[in-house]
Amino acid sequence: MSPIESAVAGFSLGLGLILAIGAQNAFVLRQGLVARHVFAVCLVCALSDAVLISAGVAGASGLMKAVPWIEPLMRYGGASFLIAYALKSFHAALKPGPGLQPLDADGGSLGAAIATCLAFTWLNPHVYLDTLVLLGSVSSQYEGERPAFALGAVTASFSFFFALGYGARLLRPVFADPRAWRVLDLAIGIIMGLIAESLLRG
Repeated sequence: MSPIESAVAGFSLGLGLILAIGAQNAFVLRQGLVARHVFAVCLVCALSDAVLISAGVAGASGLMKAVPWIEPLMRYGGASFLIAYALKSFHAALKPGPGLQPLDADGGSLGAAIATCLAFTWLNPHVYLDTLVLLGSVSSQYEGERPAFALGAVTASFSFFFALGYGARLLRPVFADPRAWRVLDLAIGIIMGLIAESLLRG
């Protein structure tokens, strides 16, 4: 198989895995809507994926089996973080207020945004299953072209996060209505809660 075919396969699989609505994607969307730290948040998400994808293709999935206590630690830590964020989102959804003007909105400090982004990424065991295990396993079918496969998957990650973060501006007129923000915060809270519940169920 040619490098281009391997890269396309990696891009397709990587994009398919990342398209699902999740905690990380919801956070990137919200940062895009408030137009704060968008580049940094998208870059952190994409670089984190690049590291994990590269590790998975290089065969790092064995680490999860070699150190069995890592998985439950991440699972319960991630669930606790998601529950806290869900409660914060529900509180925001119930709090009356004027329509949020994205360009003037308080998106928090850069450090806080990056820390939250890193937590959504690295405390989610599902991301390890997608990158280290699934992408790593599939890449074995592309012996000799693994770097091209990994490059395709990494490109999909960069493309998706930057499209989501900067594409969110198209929805800003909708979110001039305070009801839209309350619905978004409610939806984010529900997503976080469902993911936390799935982590606790193991």
